[in-house]
Amino acid sequence: MDSGDRVSCSYAGSMLEGTYITKRDGKAVIKLGNGYNIGVSFDAVTKTGDAEKREVVKGGFTQEEGLPDLAIVSTGGTIASKIDYRTGAVTSQFEAEDIMRAIPGLASIGNFTSHVPATILSENMTASIWRELASTIYSEIESGVEGVIVTHGTDTMSYSAAAVSFMLKTPVPVVFVGSQRSADRPSSDNLMNGLCSAAAAVSDLGEVSVVMHGTSSDDYCAIHRGTRVRKMHTSRRDAFRTLDMDILGKVDYPSLKVSLNKHAGRRGSFEPELHADLEEKVGLVQFYPGMNPDLIRSYDGYAGLVVAGSGLGHTSSACIEPLRELVSSGTTVVMTSQCLNGRVCDRVYDTGRDLIEAGVIEGVDMLPEVAMVKLMWVLGMEDDKEKVRELMLSDLRGELGGCTPHGL
Repeated sequence: MDSGDRVSCSYAGSMLEGTYITKRDGKAVIKLGNGYNIGVSFDAVTKTGDAEKREVVKGGFTQEEGLPDLAIVSTGGTIASKIDYRTGAVTSQFEAEDIMRAIPGLASIGNFTSHVPATILSENMTASIWRELASTIYSEIESGVEGVIVTHGTDTMSYSAAAVSFMLKTPVPVVFVGSQRSADRPSSDNLMNGLCSAAAAVSDLGEVSVVMHGTSSDDYCAIHRGTRVRKMHTSRRDAFRTLDMDILGKVDYPSLKVSLNKHAGRRGSFEPELHADLEEKVGLVQFYPGMNPDLIRSYDGYAGLVVAGSGLGHTSSACIEPLRELVSSGTTVVMTSQCLNGRVCDRVYDTGRDLIEAGVIEGVDMLPEVAMVKLMWVLGMEDDKEKVRELMLSDLRGELGGCTPHGL
C-alpha cells in the first residue's frame, strides 16, 4: 500500500474505512474519516482504492473588478495546514494562495494579494517575526488595501494580535484568524472562520482583532479585540473568549452580516503608524504558593518582568525583597492577576502595599500575556522609568478593559 490509499480495516469488532498513512512499529497507521489515527495489524487492512491524484495549479485566480482589495498575510497554523501522509501529522505547509484555493468563497468577497512572512507552528513565534509581521501589514495598508487578514496558529495567536495592536495603529481592519481543527476533519472550522474573517476585513472595523467561532455551532464568529482575547480551551471550536469586556461584534454565518458594538474602533479613525521596536529581554512569571524567591532573582539583568500574581495581585512575602532588588537594578516590574477578570489592587493587604513600596507597577486589569507584550513595546520606545510607568498605566489599545482607550 502507498500513503493516501483508501482502505477498510477491522478494529475493536467494527469495520472502519479510512486512509492508509504509513507503517509504524509494525502496524498500519490509518486516518479515519473523523480525523483521528489508529494503528492496526496489516492482516486486518484491505485496500479499497488508490491514492487520489490531485493536480495543483499555482496562481491563476480570477479577480473581479469592483471588489475591495484585501491582503492575506500568512504565518502558518492549522488554518493553513494539510496532512503529511508520511507521519499522519498535521503540518503547516500552505502558502497564502493555498488558503484562497481551500476557501473558494473568499473570491466573492475581495481581490487578494498574499504574503508569507513566516510559515511556522505558532509555538515557534518570536519577537523578530512579530516585527516583520507588523511591517508587512503596515506596507499593505500604505499600498491602499481595505483590510488585512492574518492567518495564524491558535496557540499563540492572542500574543501576536496584542503585539501587532501595539506596534501598529491602523485605519482599516486587521483580522487574525485560525482554526482549531484541520481541513481534513469533518468538524473543521477553517471554512467558516476564513469567510467570517474576510467579512470582518471589509467591514467598518478599524482596529486589530481576532475572529473565531463564537459558539460550538456554525452560527456566528465573534470579533475579539486583539488586546483582550485569550484562548480558553485546547480544542473546542469556540475556544477564544474576550475577557472582562464585551466582544467587538460578530459575523453571522452563512449570511456573513457584520454587526459591530459601539466600543469597536471604526474604519478611518487614524492614519497608519508603525512603531515596531521591541525589547526582547522581558519575562513573564506566575506566582504560586511556596515559590522559591530565586526564581525571581533569575530575571536579574532583564529589562522588564511581568508577574501574574494571586488574587488582587500578590506574591508571598518572601518574593518581595527579590522584586525590590530587580526594581533597584533597573528592571521594570509589572503586577497582573491570574484571575483574568477584575483589577489588580495592591493597596488592600500588607503584601500588596509592600509590593507598591518596592516599586512594582500595578497592571490594572491587563491580561498577563498582554502586559508582557505591552512592556516589550513600551521599553522598546522609552528609557525614562517614569514615562514607562505612565505608559503602562495608560490605556493605549483597549488593553484596559474598563477604560476608554486613548489609541482607538
